[in-house]
Amino acid sequence: MMTEPVHYRLADDVAVLTLNMPERHNALVQALLDGIRGALARCREDQPAVLVLRAEGRSFSSGGDVAAFYDVQRSERVAYAERLVGALNDVMLDLLRLPVPTVAEVHGMVTGGSLGLVLACDIVVAGSRAHFAPWYTAVGFSPDGGWTVLMPERIGCGRALDVQLTNRRIEAKEALAWGLVNYLAEDGAVTDKVDEIVGRLRAAKTGSVRNTLKLTRPDPDRVARALDAELRHFVELIDSEEADRGMAAFLGRN
Repeated sequence: MMTEPVHYRLADDVAVLTLNMPERHNALVQALLDGIRGALARCREDQPAVLVLRAEGRSFSSGGDVAAFYDVQRSERVAYAERLVGALNDVMLDLLRLPVPTVAEVHGMVTGGSLGLVLACDIVVAGSRAHFAPWYTAVGFSPDGGWTVLMPERIGCGRALDVQLTNRRIEAKEALAWGLVNYLAEDGAVTDKVDEIVGRLRAAKTGSVRNTLKLTRPDPDRVARALDAELRHFVELIDSEEADRGMAAFLGRN
């Protein structure tokens, strides 16, 4: 029996969405993104007090699967990219429009477009060995996952540009200092910290929480327009010789 790529459970008034492809480092393949969207639809119906987004395995998510992009026939690569990045954009917008607070429980590696899952959550708790990196300029992709939309709002435009252009890795302590994450905990204590925050959110007044989300979150309509621009540029570049050579070099296939 095949393991489901995403698990969703509701316990009392707390929903937990778990990325469950640890053997692939929870890479952003279509099955995973479709699973997330389905789980978020169930969460919207359940109306819990809070949603926790977490992941199995050594990594939160390694982002887009470069090998999967490269192995698609060149003539089909644009359509593949449109579907995949479009699905990631939909997931991010679903999170931003969800009428309950969201907490990301992050550990290990978060690279490429998977940062979008973190950026679209309201509160981020990271393990002490969590780290974040873009990889776009190394591979030859155009940024997606909100790196040009939500990342500058979190850490500042100058820092966002520096990290992306130089492909610099952001370590956990730096991510905390910059505001990319809200809380830091030792790797074995991340879930405990999340549980503490969930307790506070469960005790908060529902109407106040929902109005706070509406008034404080990034405007989903504005973000949607910006994510559409990311998608257009991603699709344009994915079919270029530069991206083809970059993927081959990244995968050691040249």
